[in-house]
Parts: sequence; C-alpha cells; structure tokens
Amino acid sequence: MNHATAKNSLNTLTDLQVGNRSYGYHSLPRAARQLGDLEQLPFSLKVLLENLLRHEDDETVSRAHLDAMAAWLDYNRSDTEIQFRPARVLMQDFTGVPAIVDLAAMRDALASAGGDPAKINPISPVDLVIDHSVMVDNFGQADSFAKNVEREYERN
Repeated sequence: MNHATAKNSLNTLTDLQVGNRSYGYHSLPRAARQLGDLEQLPFSLKVLLENLLRHEDDETVSRAHLDAMAAWLDYNRSDTEIQFRPARVLMQDFTGVPAIVDLAAMRDALASAGGDPAKINPISPVDLVIDHSVMVDNFGQADSFAKNVEREYERN
C-alpha cells in the first residue's frame, strides 16, 4: 500500500532517513500515545498492529481494529477479526511450485474463456526458494552440463 493513501488516524507515519533515501514506517511508540502501553504486547501482535497501521483505510482496517489489538492486553484474547496483508510471501519449493502450477492453470482457463490471464496474480509479492543443492557429477567435458542437468532431474 502506498503510505500516502493510508488513513494514519493515530499519526504514526514517520520517516527514517538513510543516506539520501527516506523510508516511511509506522511508529509503535507513537501509536502507544493513543492506544496505551504496548510494551507488553507480544512481538507477533506488534507485527500485526504495525500491519494494520500500514493498511488503515476505514473500510477493511478501521480505528476499531487498532483499539481491539491494544485491548488484547486487558483480556489476553480478542474476538475481533483483522486483516493481514504481508508485504511479501516467502515460499519453499515444496509449497511454492504447486502454487505456481495452480496460477498457470487458472491463467490458461481464463484465457480459454476469453478473459485476460494477466488478471491472475498474487496480491502480495512472492519469493520462491528452491532449497536443494546442485551436485557436480561430470566436469571438464563438452557434455558435462547436460549430464549434470540430467542427474539433477533424476534426483529431484
């Protein structure tokens, strides 16, 4: 989300200057001025609160959602459902490859139905990590690369 379009009702948006670049972020100490002491909030809930601050729009994220996160300290629970929009998703090959295949199949189906396949995309950026090593079985020959690729496919 563009920080300029977020509501920022708690006035938490602040700048961090690094060299010649400026980065916007939402300050939890600033949020605490209106929400109360957030120091005892578990780290995982601080991450969720910061995410809500970034996406506050009065439609999917409102001041009531921010208050519910802060009230968690009083009750150690909440029945309020919140939005979570990660900045990016990291997937390992075991789950990422099937997701890519699903996206490709949906794009093909949409194209076959006359739709625009470019409309099928993840909402959040996704990084796919292939977590296996490549081994060298053949070297120093003209066909070494081809043989190594063949062995790689056999293994994985």
